[in-house]
Amino acid sequence: MSAGTTGKLVVISGPSGVGKSTVATRLIDALDATLSISATTRPMGKGEVDGKNYRFLSREAFERQLEAGEFLEHAEYLGNLYGTPACPVREALQAGRDVVLEIEVQGGIQVAHAQPDAVMIYLLPTNTCESAGKR
Repeated sequence: MSAGTTGKLVVISGPSGVGKSTVATRLIDALDATLSISATTRPMGKGEVDGKNYRFLSREAFERQLEAGEFLEHAEYLGNLYGTPACPVREALQAGRDVVLEIEVQGGIQVAHAQPDAVMIYLLPTNTCESAGKR
């Protein structure tokens, strides 16, 4: 992007297991974009790295940041909180970088309302009944 140009926010949303990560990875490579790193209150999984896979927060820290308006979107899933920290996204966009969010449906709807200029990509699962008949 040229100097002084604001980056584009691209949201990839859809149900769990639909292929959001695959599409996001390819889009990031194609656009030389930045992947937004979500915050979560869930425990860190084996092999995960704080700040790379997620920003792992205590529930109390997450709720403080939420009350302070520091998330672009947030949702609760299976008892854990997830959200997109707004500051890193805004900084990247202002620096002219395109930013890709890979988030679930509830968060995608929040971003669509808050950022009407965002590019929204919603992935649908394959209709397994229809696909099975085409073999």
